[in-house]
Amino acid sequence: MMKAIGIILAGGNNFRMRELSQKRAVCAMPIAGSYRSIDFALSNMSNSQIQKVVVFTQYNARSLNEHLSSSKWWDFGRKQGGLVVFTPAVTSDNNFWYRGTADAIAQNLAFLKNSHEPYVLISSGDCVYKMDFNKLLDYHVARKADITVVCKEMGVDCNVDRYGILKMDAEDWIEEFEEKPAIARTNMVSCGIYVLRRRQLIELIEKSAEEDRFDFVKDILIRYRGSKRILGYRMNEYWSNIATVEDYYNTNMDFLNKETSDYFFRQHPDIYSKVDDLPPAKYNYDARVRNSLIASGSIINGTVEDSVIFRKSFVGNNCYIKDSIILNDVYIGDNSHIERCIVESRDTIRANSYHKGEDGIKIVIEGNDRFVI
Repeated sequence: MMKAIGIILAGGNNFRMRELSQKRAVCAMPIAGSYRSIDFALSNMSNSQIQKVVVFTQYNARSLNEHLSSSKWWDFGRKQGGLVVFTPAVTSDNNFWYRGTADAIAQNLAFLKNSHEPYVLISSGDCVYKMDFNKLLDYHVARKADITVVCKEMGVDCNVDRYGILKMDAEDWIEEFEEKPAIARTNMVSCGIYVLRRRQLIELIEKSAEEDRFDFVKDILIRYRGSKRILGYRMNEYWSNIATVEDYYNTNMDFLNKETSDYFFRQHPDIYSKVDDLPPAKYNYDARVRNSLIASGSIINGTVEDSVIFRKSFVGNNCYIKDSIILNDVYIGDNSHIERCIVESRDTIRANSYHKGEDGIKIVIEGNDRFVI
């Protein structure tokens, strides 16, 4: 049994996701045909035997709250804690939305105070990865750290200035921590996963709240870097943060790579999600599909290459879809050409349409009404 409570921070708005985050929280972004980005953090917690998990949601949370309406999909211990979702609430002494990650925890501090698990594991909900949190906790305890931060060395071609950047000494103690620096001096980024003692977290959050400080990274990690023992835990496996449209596109495209999809879906432990009762994908006579992920409930008539097609989508006759992501419940009319695009969910693309991302990824939102005759 894991000795920790899990906290998933899923409240933030992200303008770099452009139109995609107008409809949903980033943590509810669909991934790999049948999943949402928060499923990865939830599955890792479930697989690590964390019995009690809290999710903080705020921005555009309707579809995310709906997705989290039952904890049975991730099999949390329903008698030992289960899954709790906290959205901001107006109370007699507070009428603020969550003003930051630390403020979200501060507004629900009673939950932490009433728990008895010695440790807290905090994860953001917009990252795609697999991790055994037991190993992280063992490492944290063995090294006698105050706070442990999971980090990853990114490739040289990665634009790391949108992450928290770390500099560690030879023994992996964190010497420097900069949030989204103008010029990054190292390629070691924070993965947004932290572990610390529950009592220490309560103390740090209370102190921040007293001083009107609201951000976990800036007001706790960066602020106490000199006085607390903050340790880095290196992660070498696949990790991707959905921070921009390009990240989102590339992460989905990674699942067309056999190595990545086998790692997530064919190797233990599994990733879980809320399951819809849908028939398998149907390929009609003229369908031509190559190196693509087609989710259940979809009907394919045209040609699909190197693309991810989500649930309940319809591809008409003589269509050509390449290097694209088609989100849930999209209807694509006959003779349409879609290339290097992300088509927003529940969209209707009229017959004979042409969409191509020329300089970067094009987000297609047609907004045509679909009449049921």
